[in-house]
Amino acid sequence: METKLSSEVLTKDNVDFSKMSEQMGDFLVKFWGVRGSVPTPGKDTIRYGGNTSCIEMQIAGKRLIFDGGTGLRELGEEIMQEIPVEAYMFFTHYHWDHIQGFPLFTPAFTQGNSFHIYGAIPPEGESMRKHFIQRVLHYNSPIPLNGIQADLRFYELQHGEKMMLGDIEIETGSLNHPNTAMGYRVTWNGRTVVYCSDTEHFPDRLDESVVSLARNADVLIYDAMYTDDEYHNPNSSKVGWGHSTWQEAIKVAKAAGVKRVVIFHHEPTHSDDFLDEIAKKVKAAFPQAVMAREGLVLPMGV
Repeated sequence: METKLSSEVLTKDNVDFSKMSEQMGDFLVKFWGVRGSVPTPGKDTIRYGGNTSCIEMQIAGKRLIFDGGTGLRELGEEIMQEIPVEAYMFFTHYHWDHIQGFPLFTPAFTQGNSFHIYGAIPPEGESMRKHFIQRVLHYNSPIPLNGIQADLRFYELQHGEKMMLGDIEIETGSLNHPNTAMGYRVTWNGRTVVYCSDTEHFPDRLDESVVSLARNADVLIYDAMYTDDEYHNPNSSKVGWGHSTWQEAIKVAKAAGVKRVVIFHHEPTHSDDFLDEIAKKVKAAFPQAVMAREGLVLPMGV
């Protein structure tokens, strides 16, 4: 079955989210936070958004959430309109910009909700549950630990592991990032979305782990934090910082045979106008590319 990708970019301004599943099918990707490293509210980031990484996938009645940056807080407000809810949360890694929304995620503190939380073993070697309860919540939430009323269940994954959520297949892969990170390949009904953030390309070759994970995907969401010029700037080199460029995103997409690539994890100093200029170059190099922005919805049509 061949996947047909919608050419329309849907946002919160032109679609009723409450009716999304009815209008656009059973596999939707929604962007709640698209910024890297640190939240960047302000007049220069209104169009693309300043919240850090958080992506939601609605698949055949299940809600999957990838990373818990500050975008997770706003997603939580939507979820609170639907309680009680059950959702599946997948973390690429535990750097602050990917978990900082969790202490403000109201559904986790609400009785009757259930969250299955997945990720790699934290670099300190402690369990995921201990890491979240002590390091994420205990030190960073004003709510006492006994205020966690939802049912939180933790599952540790290995790189290269495959798992099933009903008929949804999820495969993990290794990403090149300090203290490591985990990429995810999500497939349902012949359609595949790959989420690779955070990751840094290699100077002399493509990252075969990323290319393999993204092979023939319908959508690849890729860490394109810098431009090549920024990455190689001799006065402020970003080599070794664990992030990639939009030019490398295009290389990976072409090598992997990806249908659409989403430029994601925007650098905090990149204004809306700057990202608009990048968008023109990205489109010229890969016409089916999309710039991630808060409120973007990608329906995975058939």
